[in-house]
Amino acid sequence: MSEPFSVPVTVRGYETDVQGHLNQSVYLNYAEHARWSLLQAAGISQSALIGSGVGPVSLETTIRYKRELLAGDEVEVTCAFAWGEGKTFRIEQTVRKTDGTVAAEITAVGGLLDLKARKLVPGPQEYFRKLASDPGLFGL
Repeated sequence: MSEPFSVPVTVRGYETDVQGHLNQSVYLNYAEHARWSLLQAAGISQSALIGSGVGPVSLETTIRYKRELLAGDEVEVTCAFAWGEGKTFRIEQTVRKTDGTVAAEITAVGGLLDLKARKLVPGPQEYFRKLASDPGLFGL
């Protein structure tokens, strides 16, 4: 199996809290950045996705904090989609320091919302497969 898609991020000083480590909410921003970067790398722009009548929604996110991150730390944020049979999919993400230390594990459940009906669409992977120039990045 190949390595999951990843993006580099450097922890910025203004993202840290009073204890000097990365504020908990910023992990969500890093995860979101990696997800949109994967879509872009696969050839799906935000406007193309919305233009197809659907938009991604987050239904649940779990973050497991493993090690603190400090200003200046360089990390890779991975992103791997896991597809099921229904209307939702899972996204597994890892925030890993350049020395290999895992700082956080993020698991999200998402779906694609029909922007007119305001309901989740069945088989969201088919939308990604149809729109992507490189569906392999989604494991399709």
